[in-house]
Amino acid sequence: FDAMDIFGRRNGNGNYEKVPLRERDDYSDSSEEGDDFIQQHIRQQKQQMQRQDEGLEMLSQSAKRLGNMSMAIHEELDYHNRMLDDMENDLEKATDNLDIVTRKTRELVQRAGGRKNFCIILALSGVAIVLFWLVLYF
Repeated sequence: FDAMDIFGRRNGNGNYEKVPLRERDDYSDSSEEGDDFIQQHIRQQKQQMQRQDEGLEMLSQSAKRLGNMSMAIHEELDYHNRMLDDMENDLEKATDNLDIVTRKTRELVQRAGGRKNFCIILALSGVAIVLFWLVLYF
């Protein structure tokens, strides 16, 4: 087989096309044209390798950008996790303080005589406020 039988001739679009039989016979006797075909094929392979290298370089740059973005996201998530931990600690402290205040209020109500006396105190306080208001405005 001649190399032209396998590959044919390259057209302007970069695709190979079959060479008619009468043109093939012209190439078969000339070793110089065969060498030219080999050199052309080597150049095409080098160009293709160069395009692949350019594509790999672009892919490498994209991977680096993705790596940098993922590191930034990781740092941001760490920051937010620390903020959430701080907020959780503050919430626990506030809950503990509220429990203490509630317990002390219950103790105060019981020492004051229970709910019955507490209700009497509230009612008398309300009456005092109404009387004070009546004295000021009438």
